[in-house]
Amino acid sequence: MATTVLVAGASGGTGRRLLEQLETTDYTVRALTRSCRKVGTLSDLGADEVMVGDLLDPADAAKAVRGCDAVLCAVGTTPGLADFLGEDVVDGAGVVNLVNAAVAADVETFVMESALGVGDSRDQAPLGLRLVLWRYLTAKNHAEAWLRSSGLTYTIFRPGRLTDDPASGDILVGEGGATVRGAIARDDVARLMIAALSTPEAANRTFEVADHGHARGPTRGLVDVDWQFPPERPQSDDPIRIDVTEE
Repeated sequence: MATTVLVAGASGGTGRRLLEQLETTDYTVRALTRSCRKVGTLSDLGADEVMVGDLLDPADAAKAVRGCDAVLCAVGTTPGLADFLGEDVVDGAGVVNLVNAAVAADVETFVMESALGVGDSRDQAPLGLRLVLWRYLTAKNHAEAWLRSSGLTYTIFRPGRLTDDPASGDILVGEGGATVRGAIARDDVARLMIAALSTPEAANRTFEVADHGHARGPTRGLVDVDWQFPPERPQSDDPIRIDVTEE
């Protein structure tokens, strides 16, 4: 079982939920962010160590995974200026750099948050959304393919529209592309990503996920996975605080 976990994209919506949930486990957690201003916040959310770096720089990716057993990759790009400049986006080139670094560092498991609309789940995302996000969906598709061919043990999740709703725990899990569609809470996605680290059935598979109560249209290709959630560690009355390290 992995003991040291890197959360890439830790300052994003899903990344913050990952830190909050990992804080109650026995994992040692390293958070990666591009912003120096967010170091303190990520430490408060539960990271044992915070690194500042840019995954578009292969050297930063290598530093981020050094000494880690697993990667939880929740990176993403907000549509904006990069659309017009044609610059690399972290969803594609950044994840590729992280995968390459994970291979070189002998990382055991790599769990990636992708999106509905990527690859063979293309038609599960609304047409208008695909038109707006085509560049990012294409980048994520390339990153997914790179991860699958890397030799790493991986799990890829393709969530529907992400919300800040409380976790419902009632999730439809499909496999095969055109399976499920609809919204899902970031808390639920984070919980599944963490469970994938210790769920043998999740190895080398790609899942589409949506909340049962917010599903849209027909569902097909549903799978029953015996998710193994890590036990929560006992809470101490006098918790030990770990200093944040910035590189």
